[in-house]
Amino acid sequence: MNILVTGGLGYIGSHTCVELAKNGHSIIIVDNLANSKAETLDRLAEITGARMAFYRVDVTDHSATAEVFASHDIEGVMHFAGLKAVGESVEKPLAYYYNNVLGTITLAKLCLEYGVNKFVFSSSATVYGDQPSPLHEGMELGTTTNPYGETKAISERILADTAKANPDFAVRLLRYFNPVGAHESGLIGEDPNGIPNNLMPYVTRVAKGLLPGLRVFGADYDTPDGTGVRDYIHVVDLAEGHVAALEKLAPGTSVVNLGTGRGTSVLELVRTFEAENGVAVPYEIVGRRAGDVAVCFADASRAARELGWKAKRGLREMVRDAWRFETRGSGAEGRRSAT
Repeated sequence: MNILVTGGLGYIGSHTCVELAKNGHSIIIVDNLANSKAETLDRLAEITGARMAFYRVDVTDHSATAEVFASHDIEGVMHFAGLKAVGESVEKPLAYYYNNVLGTITLAKLCLEYGVNKFVFSSSATVYGDQPSPLHEGMELGTTTNPYGETKAISERILADTAKANPDFAVRLLRYFNPVGAHESGLIGEDPNGIPNNLMPYVTRVAKGLLPGLRVFGADYDTPDGTGVRDYIHVVDLAEGHVAALEKLAPGTSVVNLGTGRGTSVLELVRTFEAENGVAVPYEIVGRRAGDVAVCFADASRAARELGWKAKRGLREMVRDAWRFETRGSGAEGRRSAT
């Protein structure tokens, strides 16, 4: 199939492009490079042996995005493009609502206009709010604890209502948890512009000496070591889950968690990283961060049952692959100057 991948040069999008290519799909990438890098396109070509079509377009721009639809026989959309930092969303809610919700509306309208009936949406476990884990798809959407999560919940409702009104439209809402790690080649990984908002790239840059130390937000949660517990999933497992979700789409709306089903605390991840890679990660405990919850991990049984998918890679592989990407050398000086 010809698949439009929005945010395809970003962290999860780029790894999904690799897995799509491995499974014989043709890829058209749209990315505004707000939190990604153009050179990722070359790295995708090196990994896959194929040059993917690329448009530097913001999906909130209806006319520019429509030109992409008009230029290709698109058969499905995978929508990753969006702002994604919980803490930043609390500080800049309007930017998150504008970018994330309008982008989803624009793509849904263009899908209907151009007869594209397959849509895989990058949602998030944040839509569950602060409910007891393990989180399962049968739960009602919770009261989200931050604007980022609310934009995902709103987008889910928009897509579900679109599918309800258009019986041929097939939507898969993928609620995933905390992707970490990198491609085994070391060519692509999590490489945000500026200071990282997510835990793993912050850890790798502290370990490399690019940042002075890690701030651990809160050590007084009701967890085994007091730090927040999350379901960390290898990004390649996550990408494989997206391909399975696309290839098993049926009309209507379906919701699937993508996670490991296991919770790991921040300090457990840091200590595993240190042990596996033989490097120190200095850290300090600071106050809790607005919008965070104490514990969040998945019930991943529906993904196994409906998609035939299960996470295969463990925490040790996640931290090793993340460190390989950071220490590979390519782009390291650019990352140094950006931090």
